Amino acid sequence: MLAPLLLLWPMSIAITYLVAKSIANQPFDHALEDSVTVLAQQVHEVNGKLAPRLPGSARDILRADDVDSVYFQIAGPDGAYVDGDRELAAPQEEDRAKPGMVQFRNGNMHGTPIRIAYSWVALEDQGAEESRVALVQVAETLEKRAKLANEIIKGVILPQFIVLPIVLALVWFALARGLSPLAQLQERIRARSSDDLSPIDSRQVPEEITPLVRSLNEMLARLSLSIEMQKRFIADAAHQMKTPLAGMRMQSELALRQTDQGEIHRSLEQLAKSSESATRLVNQLLALARAENQPQAGAALLPVDLAELARSAVRDWVPASFNYRIDLGFEAPAEGEVPIEGNPTMLREMLSNLIDNALRYTPAGGAVTVRVRRSEHEGVVEVEDTGPGIPPAERSHVFERFYRILGSSAEGSGLGLAIVREIAQQHGADIDIFSNPRSNNAKLPGSLFRLIFPLRAPDDEPPADEPHYG
Repeated sequence: MLAPLLLLWPMSIAITYLVAKSIANQPFDHALEDSVTVLAQQVHEVNGKLAPRLPGSARDILRADDVDSVYFQIAGPDGAYVDGDRELAAPQEEDRAKPGMVQFRNGNMHGTPIRIAYSWVALEDQGAEESRVALVQVAETLEKRAKLANEIIKGVILPQFIVLPIVLALVWFALARGLSPLAQLQERIRARSSDDLSPIDSRQVPEEITPLVRSLNEMLARLSLSIEMQKRFIADAAHQMKTPLAGMRMQSELALRQTDQGEIHRSLEQLAKSSESATRLVNQLLALARAENQPQAGAALLPVDLAELARSAVRDWVPASFNYRIDLGFEAPAEGEVPIEGNPTMLREMLSNLIDNALRYTPAGGAVTVRVRRSEHEGVVEVEDTGPGIPPAERSHVFERFYRILGSSAEGSGLGLAIVREIAQQHGADIDIFSNPRSNNAKLPGSLFRLIFPLRAPDDEPPADEPHYG
C-alpha cells in the first residue's frame, strides 16, 4: 500500500499543476476580454478615417498595472497601423471571426511569451463593396499568470509534505497492527507438532480471513479422517493377515515333521488353501485401496454400456460356477444398451465381488442370476442368489470392512461388499439389499443386491471417432 501512495503523489502534483494553470488563466483571460471590449468602444472614424490616437484615459486603463507587461494595437481596415505597439503581430487570415467576437491566441513579444485577445470592429459603410473592419488587440505577458499558478501550487503542495508522512505512518501502523494476528497465527501453526491436526482457533484472527481459517479447519478435518481410515485399514489388514500366515507357518512346520507321505500331502493341501486365502485377502485389500484412492472427479469417468459390462463379468465367472455346481445366468435388458458413465475397471471389480459373494454363499445346486434393466432415467443391475439370505438387521453392517455374519460357514475376508459400496458411491449409484422375491424356500430365502446408476445424458454421447467402453 505504501508503494502506490508514493507513486501517486507525483501524479497528484502534476495534475494539481495543470489545474492551477487553468484556474490562473481564467481571470486573466476575462480581464483581457474586458480590455479588448473597452478598447473597441474607443475606435471611431473622423471624416472617414480612424482617429489617430486613443484618449489618455483609455491608455491609463490598459496599462494601469504594469506598463512593460501590457501591449495593445489598433489597425485600420487595410491593416495600416493606427495606434499602440507596432511589433504586435496581426492574426492569421483564417483566424478572422465575426465583428464583436473576442478571440484568444498565444504569441511572442520581444522574445517573451504573451497571451493575446483580439476583436474585429465593424466601421461605418462608406459605399464600399466589402465591409470595413478595424483590428483591436490587447496582450500581456504570462508572468502574472505563472506567479498566481505557483502560489496556488504552493498552497496545495506544501500541506501535502506534512500530510503525506502522517498518512504513511498511519497506514504502516494500521497494517502492522491489523496483520499482527496473522503473524501470531503463523507462529502457532509453526509451533505445532507434525501429527497435530486439531482445528485452528479462528477467534483471534481478523474477520476478513475467518473464511480461510474455516476452510483450513475443514481440510484438516478431512485429512484427519483420511489418516484415521488409513491407520484403521493398516491395523485391520495386519490383523486379518495374521490368521492365514499363522496357518501357513503351522502347516509348513507340520509338513516338515511328518514322515508319512499321506500326512505330508494333506499338510501341503492345507498350506495351498491358506496360501490361496492369503492371496485373495491381499488382492481384495489392494482392490479396496484402489477404490478408495480413485479420483472422485468426472474426468476419470468414460462412456460404458452397463449391459455389456455385466455380460462380460458373468462370462468370466462361468468356470468358477461349474466348480461350485451353481447355475449362473444372465438376463439382458430388452432395451439393448444401458449407457452410463463410469470407470470400466472399477465397475468390473464391483460386479466380480457381487458375483463371487453370491457364489460363495449359495449352496450347491442353487442359482445365481445377474440381471440388467433400464428405466427412463436409470440403469439397474441386480445380483440374485438362492442362498441363506441376509437378515434385515444385518443389512446395514455387511458393507463394513471385515464384517462377517455370525454363524456363516462360507470362506471370505469380509472385504468384498465394502469394495462394492465404495465403487458404487464413486459412481453416484444407490445400493440396496432385499430378499429374493423368487425364492419359495423358507430356509434359503436368498438375497437380491440392487444397484441403480444414473443414465448418461444424450448430450454426453461420445463422437463416432472416440472409443466406446463396454
